[in-house]
Amino acid sequence: MIPQQESEFDIGYLKPYYGKLFPYADMFKWMSYGHDGKHPGCDQSYFGRREFSYTLKGDFYLRFQSFNSALELENSIKEKCPLKIDIGPVYTVDPAKRHAYAQGDNKVFTPVERELIFDIDMTDYDDVRYCCKGADVCLDCWPLMTIAIKVIDASLRDDFGFKHILWVYSGRRGVHCWVCDGKARRLTNEQRASIADYFRVYKGNENSHKKVSLMGAALHPFLATSYTNVLKDYFEKILLTNQNLLATEERYEKILSMIPDESIASELRGRWQDNNRRSSSAKENINVVRWEQCKQLLQSGKHKAQGLRRCVEEIVFFFTYPRLDMEVSKHMNHLLKAPFCVHPKTGRVCVPIDPNRCDEFDPTTVPTLFQLLEELNNEGLRADVNGEWSGTSLGSAVTLFRSSFLEPLLKACKEEIERSYSLKLQQSKNSIGCSSKR
Repeated sequence: MIPQQESEFDIGYLKPYYGKLFPYADMFKWMSYGHDGKHPGCDQSYFGRREFSYTLKGDFYLRFQSFNSALELENSIKEKCPLKIDIGPVYTVDPAKRHAYAQGDNKVFTPVERELIFDIDMTDYDDVRYCCKGADVCLDCWPLMTIAIKVIDASLRDDFGFKHILWVYSGRRGVHCWVCDGKARRLTNEQRASIADYFRVYKGNENSHKKVSLMGAALHPFLATSYTNVLKDYFEKILLTNQNLLATEERYEKILSMIPDESIASELRGRWQDNNRRSSSAKENINVVRWEQCKQLLQSGKHKAQGLRRCVEEIVFFFTYPRLDMEVSKHMNHLLKAPFCVHPKTGRVCVPIDPNRCDEFDPTTVPTLFQLLEELNNEGLRADVNGEWSGTSLGSAVTLFRSSFLEPLLKACKEEIERSYSLKLQQSKNSIGCSSKR
């Protein structure tokens, strides 16, 4: 299980963390999206219309914070030392001055831009993992998060054409996804809801017998690709044995309940109960043996009915497919924890995850606040243009954030600003030309 660093977390540790390690300049560049004042086409008010919120000691919640520069953001965080920083949308006007625009019926204060975000929490998988419950996470159930990253990231890029996607460890029990392309930031709530629904497969509640229903004669291409490239292998090679999904009667009954043909379910039950009675010394893993028997019966020649053949896929989807907090993704004004925050329960930093190497990500090795401050003390005070984080375990996380996400994003943003500015200049020239001819 991932060690909970509650005994090591002290709110007093946040002061040196925010003072020396938090990457303010990088966060400002990200949230500015190229509107840094260095080009005549920049929107000088852009960053100042972004909402930040703080959770302070004593669960005091401070919303609608806004800043006009990286220095203002840095000074505010250093002064207040928030336990958590959340990021909200970009509004039509400065959120700190929203009350000045509240008069009348016109909705002057409204969100106009927001990253498309996804929140995936391990607690939503409690009915398919047997190693942990609730906020607890271990390396046996973490592959569920790896699956989610692989499936969602591939679809966002291949099916929707998004390029600038940031994955972040939540610090304790899940992952967050920020889709930052211009077209993603400008999506309406209805469009966001449509994208979220595109990923919806897991349905129902604790009272429903079947929570996954794969309709139609053939799987949707996205689902088929996810099953072939990710879900099937992770289920059969990792989760089946890591979670002992068929090892006990209670567990295999959950899978048998998903088989619509009672005669097949009864036949498997008889075989598996017989397995239980015989103390086999076979080297084959009981979970693997039973799963092969299940597949063989459901997919054999005498059971070619589409519903039964699809049943194998439905079982795999039920145990592996990403479970999203749909409401987070649907609404533009939803807040989400900022990267590089420190989780107050574990003391771990919310570091970026490389989606191309997410199967190598180990949440148990993510740096803790206590560890970072020890490293700072061991390093001693240094003058470093890259910030003192470069001499700590946080260095690789900031480098990853910059090289794989921030730099390509800013390049694309500045190109977009340049194109928009050039278009406006051309339209202005055309307008002047038309006027002079009259």
